Amino acid sequence: MRTIALAWLVVLVAPLAVPAQQYPGEQMIREYFRRETQRLAQECLQQVQQAKDWPRLREKYRRQLLDMLGLWPLPPRTPLRATVTGKIQHDDFTVEKLHFQSMPGLYVTGNLYVPKGKGPFPAILYVCGHARVKKNGISYGNKVNYQHHPIWFARNGYVCLIIDTLQLGEIEGIHHGTYGVRQGNKWRYRWWWLSLGYTPAGVEAWNCVRALDYLQSRPEVDPKRLGVTGRSGGGAYSWWITAIDPRIQVAVPVAGITDLEDHVVHGTVEGHCDCMFLVNTYRWDYPQVAALAAPRPLLIANTDKDGIFPLRGVVNVYTSVRRVYTLLGALDRVGLQISEGPHRDIQELQVAAFRWFNRHLKNDPRPVPQVAEKLFAPEELKVFKELPSDQINTRVDELFIRRPKPQVPKDRKHWEQMCQKWIAQLKEKTFRGWPRQQKLSVRVNVNNTQGGIHVVGLEYGPEGIPVVLFLPARQKISRLRLEVVGPEEWEALQGRLAQFVFAPARPNQAPWKALQRWFAKQGPTAFVIPRGVGPTAWNPKERHHIQILRRFYLLGQTWDGMRTWDVLQAVRVLESPQGQKLLASCGVKLAEDWHLVLAGRGQEAGMALYAAVMYSGKRISSLELTRLPASHTHGPYLLNVLRVLDVPQAVMLAAERVGRVQLISPAAGDWSYIEQVAKALDWPPQRVSIRRTGP
Repeated sequence: MRTIALAWLVVLVAPLAVPAQQYPGEQMIREYFRRETQRLAQECLQQVQQAKDWPRLREKYRRQLLDMLGLWPLPPRTPLRATVTGKIQHDDFTVEKLHFQSMPGLYVTGNLYVPKGKGPFPAILYVCGHARVKKNGISYGNKVNYQHHPIWFARNGYVCLIIDTLQLGEIEGIHHGTYGVRQGNKWRYRWWWLSLGYTPAGVEAWNCVRALDYLQSRPEVDPKRLGVTGRSGGGAYSWWITAIDPRIQVAVPVAGITDLEDHVVHGTVEGHCDCMFLVNTYRWDYPQVAALAAPRPLLIANTDKDGIFPLRGVVNVYTSVRRVYTLLGALDRVGLQISEGPHRDIQELQVAAFRWFNRHLKNDPRPVPQVAEKLFAPEELKVFKELPSDQINTRVDELFIRRPKPQVPKDRKHWEQMCQKWIAQLKEKTFRGWPRQQKLSVRVNVNNTQGGIHVVGLEYGPEGIPVVLFLPARQKISRLRLEVVGPEEWEALQGRLAQFVFAPARPNQAPWKALQRWFAKQGPTAFVIPRGVGPTAWNPKERHHIQILRRFYLLGQTWDGMRTWDVLQAVRVLESPQGQKLLASCGVKLAEDWHLVLAGRGQEAGMALYAAVMYSGKRISSLELTRLPASHTHGPYLLNVLRVLDVPQAVMLAAERVGRVQLISPAAGDWSYIEQVAKALDWPPQRVSIRRTGP
């Protein structure tokens, strides 16, 4: 057989020890992110064309946002158990040191600044940005750093509650899940946050909701005149609470938002921890969050040289939101304040915020007479003498999202209903970020025969995902094994391809004998090499790789989820008329009733599993899954999947859809669900089998 584009195969077997800019996958992934970001930006708020559209869409969007924050359905409003642990008397105001529980054991520490005089007063919720205040291993909370803001509000006739954040409060929780926490020389990551649909932004938003509950319980507060502000991280939390809670009447988020282009294309995501982002299930650009403030008074404040909230993206958000306010006839209620400077809490931004609140909460347009200043030492504002033993702040990520309990079907009809519901939920919550069905684009890149083995290389999609087929020469194929290649399997495949390309086809040569023995054992085999592996690999340097993975989830995807899409597309390529025509042109003949065995190892076994679950054709006849994780807590990491089901349920769903699943040396864990369902449905043992081998 003649060779077509053998250079492509040389790329497959080329060593990866080259400078980062030479990785072919770098350009591929940059272009992919650019295309996806541009598409989401173009779709953002396009349904809002007339004022009458907004009330309906606003409620729809608010519900989606709550879901993306892990707050739908809303958690129960349990007793706050608010406790004042001390007071500071000042000539102009009183400071109460207090804590409340936004849910049992989730403590929120804060300071309540109450002006002297007769109320009720308008009230401001001040949410803090990232500022660590720690002495001798004791955290005093970031409320200490931002005290000058509530001091100004209290001096000017506002009640102001300033609350600590989860990570930098007196009880130190975690914001850095996918960003990672450095422990010694290693980074530790919590990628299962994606599978659970968890973001600390949801905890911060819920703490804000309960903070408003507390403010409205105070006799000094006018419950109908509530505002919110904060900067940096506090700016982001100001957006969350304004968007989800209509009790906020006026909002001034400071340095807390930019658009997806800045985060994904220009890389500002690398400067942010996870509390700044929702789990983007519904694939929003950030102007959609901002628009949920409309038509309430909103001032967007930022500096012109902010490195993590760049001016271009901030102006773009404002422009999009301004269009909505214009449609609603409320242009006088939206503003943009840009001051000179970097990402800092500068006085010009503070004054603009104070004036905005005076104008819209107190109907007072006069100039601001005083600047904000700090008055208290950290020790004076500390709430706890001893931290509570029943706190869940340090493990709230494990408890905040409720996982569905595995349900064993009562009968066949009940099982079918369960399967239909799972598929619908996976389409909506887990794989919503898959590309819309598109025309297949398949190319032949390799067609070569040596030593009785025929190798065909196909490439498909705009990312150029390769499928390599090892086939017997001049034989009709009735059973084809399709294996998913991961980073570990890639090394072995490289070796086989290197033998094939560079070694002479001599049966007596040891490498060729090994290749032929492998082929005789495996039979006709195809390999799909998903994005980020092998020829489409990007620079594997840890921090670079991590930030690429984080970009996926900002787009409502995960790397594992998109690799699952690549596997599913490989199946579609092989069964499509276009793919079969190209294979026939290379001398590959498929029997009329040919079928696929889909296989994978470790994380890639999970991708093969979900490709089969989401497959709607008839070519996949069985699955061979080796070392499959027992739970998505350990991967593969698929958006929101643990809100729907876990791995054992997915195995049974796959068995329902393709007929047979074989688990080979599955990871340690609870696999009892498989036996329970098989018994309930009276399935034969071979339908789902578990074969355990040595270590």
